[in-house]
Amino acid sequence: MNHHHRKILHALFAHPVNANIAMKDVESVLREIGAEINEAHAGKLHVTLNGHSANFSHAQHSLPKTEVTQIRKFIETCGIDPERDYPL
Repeated sequence: MNHHHRKILHALFAHPVNANIAMKDVESVLREIGAEINEAHAGKLHVTLNGHSANFSHAQHSLPKTEVTQIRKFIETCGIDPERDYPL
């Protein structure tokens, strides 16, 4: 995982919640950590990682804070800790 991907991953877990993250960057990070991403109906993405699945909307620009929180929870559920697994 390159430095840019690590910065995006850590931005997802920043406090307060960062609302300036592009979905294309999140997709790249998810692929880099091993997620399988498929386009679903109505602009949604189906993501599978470590036996867990989730659907996220495919925002054209920055993600809303609620979506960032959902992605954060999904990554935590999959057993990934950015500080432990991908330190800056």
